[in-house]
Amino acid sequence: MKNASPWRIGFDIGGTFTDLVLLNDISGEALRHKTLTTPEDPSEGAYTGLTQLVEMAGLKASDIHTITHGTTLAINALLERRGAKTALVVTRGFRDVLVLGREYRYDIYDLNGAPAKPLLPRSQSYEISERVTARGAVITPLDEAEVVQLAAELRDKGYEAVAVLCMHAYAWPDHENQIEAIFSRELPGVSISVSHKVSREIREYDRGVLTAMNAFVQPKARRYMARLENKLREGGFVCDWLVMGSNGGLMAPQVAADYPTRIIESGPAGGIVATAAFARKNALPQVLAFDMGGTTAKACVVRDGQPSITIDYEVGRADRLLKGSGLPVKLPVVDMIEIGAGGGSIARVDSLGLLEIGPESASAWPGPACYARGGERPTVTDANLVLGLLDPDAFLGGRMPLDVAAARQAIRRVAEPLGLSIEDAAWGIHEVANSKMSEALRTHCVEKNVSPAQMTMLAFGGAGPSHAWSLAKQLSVKRVYFPNGAGVYSAFGLLTAPPSADFVRSDRCRLQPDIDVNRIAALFAEGFDEAITTLAAANADPNTALQQKLAGVRYVGQGSELTVTLPETFLTQGDVTALVDTFEAAHLARFGRTLPGQGVEVVNWRGRVQTTPPTLNTSDRLRHAEPEAREKSLQVYLGREQGFSACRVIPRSLLVTGEAIHGPALLQEKECAIYVGPGASAQLDSQGNILMELS
Repeated sequence: MKNASPWRIGFDIGGTFTDLVLLNDISGEALRHKTLTTPEDPSEGAYTGLTQLVEMAGLKASDIHTITHGTTLAINALLERRGAKTALVVTRGFRDVLVLGREYRYDIYDLNGAPAKPLLPRSQSYEISERVTARGAVITPLDEAEVVQLAAELRDKGYEAVAVLCMHAYAWPDHENQIEAIFSRELPGVSISVSHKVSREIREYDRGVLTAMNAFVQPKARRYMARLENKLREGGFVCDWLVMGSNGGLMAPQVAADYPTRIIESGPAGGIVATAAFARKNALPQVLAFDMGGTTAKACVVRDGQPSITIDYEVGRADRLLKGSGLPVKLPVVDMIEIGAGGGSIARVDSLGLLEIGPESASAWPGPACYARGGERPTVTDANLVLGLLDPDAFLGGRMPLDVAAARQAIRRVAEPLGLSIEDAAWGIHEVANSKMSEALRTHCVEKNVSPAQMTMLAFGGAGPSHAWSLAKQLSVKRVYFPNGAGVYSAFGLLTAPPSADFVRSDRCRLQPDIDVNRIAALFAEGFDEAITTLAAANADPNTALQQKLAGVRYVGQGSELTVTLPETFLTQGDVTALVDTFEAAHLARFGRTLPGQGVEVVNWRGRVQTTPPTLNTSDRLRHAEPEAREKSLQVYLGREQGFSACRVIPRSLLVTGEAIHGPALLQEKECAIYVGPGASAQLDSQGNILMELS
């Protein structure tokens, strides 16, 4: 019998902290918590946080109805190249598929520019004899004896995972199925990923990269999910638990373990999903979500209450602002930009004597110097503490006092080479981090054809509220919201997401009157059956699921597609004109022109199944047990010209709805500090959110 308790938990494991939110679906009461991540085993820190949170609420583990989880496990493994020893098995003649890539120069003016390093070197690629056509006709049958012989070689070389990429397996997957069966038999304990199960999409490079990623991370993902499952069950959590996907929907942990490419942006997606819900609730047409944590900062444009979803995502970019410089992830992903600038990002003086920030991070261990855990290198958090943007006695609600002396000593490491005072060096670190982030946010907005000045910013994450005022100034943003529970907002977002599943089928066909819509309808039926099976693994009710049909369309001769919604009349009436018109409207909006008379074709048919999002009663403010809360004053550094100035420090629980607080001021939460700079004012609204307005 399903647990009828109203209590749910969302927890998001970041590079520095694990954030947790406990929510009562009936009363709207919520309790939040933050604990240091344990990098050697993230499930350990997460479980510790879960048990602490339940104890704080006076509940038992068995009282929890559902747990939803966001994790950076997959993206960290890819960026750090810390995965399984993986072999790539390809159709004969395509051994160099990952090395050659697209032969695309992402910056035509940089003669020394190099793309992201291939995930697997050529020495780990192996060929087999087989070949089918793009329509699925067999040219060269699979030699099973050759596959058995190759399995013995892979076993002798100690491979932990194998990625299988057969040409045109999206059209005819039988060869990959046969290879998978042989490898599973001959290589017990080795993880096998076959490309058509990872993605049924054309283009061997993109599909090959994705399959290699899946195989590379899969053993680690399976071990992690199993450990967390065991910890939860042993601790008395008998409820369902789900994992956030990169597409903003939830999935079963077994699906996440088998297909870790679907959770590459698991954690950050939670905050974006929450932003979309916030935008819908407050009727905000354009919102710029800004999430800054301990390791990275992220941003996403949310229009009309819906986050942008892309199938052209990249990880590990050689140049963070240039498309094409990273490894492609051809799956639906919440479209965000990620910058290696977080609270734990390390500052240094480079060979030219310039101040640089990140992307290297102090992480949770040893952490910033001010954490007093052995860190000695200066970080953004150390700089913010020296500048007075953090109250050393209020960090994590006072559970983790910050060491100002250690922060100053760390900042000295960059101050002395630059000939600056400690305060000016800290100011420089803060401003360089802001400049780096504002450049990325501006670029992201330009790519989405919007101006930051016309948007409302929603700032969250452990460090985001400390930097939002400076970013808003640089981007000419006039209104910034800090949602209730901003410091753990991504964890809250996990509670707003519904289970969902996506699929793709590549079947190129010209849009003309004699198109075979029955064959296309059969492709959609097959894809939706697959997606509903994925939903069923998450114990979701398929009867409440909404189906969305999409098509990847292009002009004949183009090399890329635009994804558009499939008109209902296309499948029911064979209305080709409606789909062409939909595509040309999208092409005009994206490129400013159409090509009259040019043929149009569909390359990919896509679909999504999504259940109804949970209805949240969040009218009550988050629980704040602060009976001894008092206002105080700190000195905040405003730059070399202005020096230090008195700054009010006001616990959030003391704010009065509608009362304006003029900067400089620090609005203190247990999980973050909201900085209201000079010339800005902030006030608490009726929903418990803080709105900052800049003049």
